[in-house]
Amino acid sequence: MVPDLPANPLSIELTLTHSRFWWQIDDEDEQPEQWDASADVSELDICPVDLRHVGTISLVIADLTKERNLLDSVVLGEWALEFIAETVIDPDQGKLHPELDAQISQGPPRMVILRRVELVEPWRGHGLGAALIASALRILSPNARLAACRVSPLDFARPGSDRIAAELSSLRAGNMLERIGFQRWRGVHLVDLRDAALVDARMDLLDQWWPRQDED
Repeated sequence: MVPDLPANPLSIELTLTHSRFWWQIDDEDEQPEQWDASADVSELDICPVDLRHVGTISLVIADLTKERNLLDSVVLGEWALEFIAETVIDPDQGKLHPELDAQISQGPPRMVILRRVELVEPWRGHGLGAALIASALRILSPNARLAACRVSPLDFARPGSDRIAAELSSLRAGNMLERIGFQRWRGVHLVDLRDAALVDARMDLLDQWWPRQDED
């Protein structure tokens, strides 16, 4: 049975944008790179105007060959800054810890940090979040080697909510990431950007929504 959604999810477009201040044009100013992926229903499809925006994914790309400074923590987040320091054993070449290096395909010495994912309420609960994350990461795969995301109950704490609710939300988020290829390593979820699981993440929605001709 096809789920009830505001529009056909196959008509959703991802628009990736890179933001920086106009005066940041020195070579070192472009790192870390801040990216946003906006998911919106195509103007060619029928959808209520107020529901055309599906959600937003916030990402940062860190060059692993760059020496980090305290200002990077504002963009990357402190956990990512510490994680990069612990996993990159050769900053000059961006070489990863041997255990991690053996698990990740070769690629540019850069890491995508998945910072935030927000879906509009009517679009939630149908597997779209996972599929859109996977798609955004695959689009960025020529520019980086792996992606990282830290899932913590603190990220789901809300005024008036209890600790158990935050922990359950954190657990569900972690499970969602693992369904599209992420694996936990030293308390952080990581995925090889060339992992086939990121491509396969779209299949459930394609199977449900791809147009079929009625059988005779």
